[in-house]
Amino acid sequence: MKYIVLVGDGMADYPIPELGGLTPLQAADTPNMDFIAKHGRSGISRTVPDDRPPGSDVANLSIMGYDPAKYYSGRGPLEAASIGVTLKKDDIAFRCNLITEKDGILADYSAGHISSEEARILINAINNEIGNGCTFHAGFSYRHLLVMKSGERASCTPPHDVVGQSVIDVLPEGDGSDILIDLIRASKPILENHEINVKRRKNGKNIANLIWPWGQGKAPRMPLFKDLYGVSGSIISAVDLLKGIGIYAGLNVIDVPGATGYLDTNYRGKTEHALDSLKERDFVFVHVEAPDEAGHMGNMEAKIKAIEDFDEKIVGGMLNELGSFGEFRILVIPDHYTPLSIKTHSREPVPFAIYSSTESADHVERFDEFAAREGIFGLVEGYDLMKLLIKRSVQNSNSIPSCPSGHSLTDSS
Repeated sequence: MKYIVLVGDGMADYPIPELGGLTPLQAADTPNMDFIAKHGRSGISRTVPDDRPPGSDVANLSIMGYDPAKYYSGRGPLEAASIGVTLKKDDIAFRCNLITEKDGILADYSAGHISSEEARILINAINNEIGNGCTFHAGFSYRHLLVMKSGERASCTPPHDVVGQSVIDVLPEGDGSDILIDLIRASKPILENHEINVKRRKNGKNIANLIWPWGQGKAPRMPLFKDLYGVSGSIISAVDLLKGIGIYAGLNVIDVPGATGYLDTNYRGKTEHALDSLKERDFVFVHVEAPDEAGHMGNMEAKIKAIEDFDEKIVGGMLNELGSFGEFRILVIPDHYTPLSIKTHSREPVPFAIYSSTESADHVERFDEFAAREGIFGLVEGYDLMKLLIKRSVQNSNSIPSCPSGHSLTDSS
């Protein structure tokens, strides 16, 4: 049996007046996700506990079968693992964005999705100038790492949650925040007139003129995925925190050329690598960030396009080839809501559907936030999803055939 998890980050949303009261998932053309819902079984899942922040770290940890109440320690340590930074016992790892500040306003949480090459030079400059007592590590695009010995209890706001607000109003607060504020302020003169930013300003791009630490924590202790669920597997994502979860879970982390974590990501490359992985392993977790990025931008057209690309190139690409692997189960799910109206994450239970080559379907006809509520699974805790996918006993009444290789789902849904 092969097990596949396909995550469209932030796909879930609220009804939008401009779409006639539909959500982007409902308005998008999604024949492949609809196929999975129609021929599988649906429900909704609480991927974010009430006492945890509604981020992709908590939600994807939950989807992968780890109770965040037991295993979540912060986003920073997950990202540290993904870029090869080993944390000591008393190290505190922070996610560290490069952001754009304009006239005192936090204008862009990603500094115009700055390139990794440009960002690496800027982060190294920061580390050389203000790295005393702390260390900055270059990651990818705007996403980097700060490691220090203090600040674990400071209250830090994710920058994508406060775009358009005054920087002064959203600075870190509480125990240990003073050193973080000092670092943020010290970064500005180093970055503001760096040659990288001079060139970006000249070309009309947002400059990376502040650092922004958040999501801190110590290294978590997690059991291996194989020990929990009895199968070995791989994870595919362009996002550091997902790779970090995979590393701590003992999964094989696959880097796909051209996978960006943005709207231009290499969808087909992710599908091809996932299928190749299933030739050797029984489980694969594929994560696509693009719908979430569009949600943070408040761009309705981009979000619908990202959902449709995910459906065609990831979900459809997998389904059309899975028949050659024999028996399989495939789970499709957003990790959390990223509503266009608020441009940040929210914690409502998300829709999910599981299609099995050996099991009967329920009565749900399509994949969206409202149809899934009528599914046979009802409300499921996120960390129980892997038990449904992998551990549940097979009840093979009125079994349905698997999709043969090359089958066009667009004509079947």
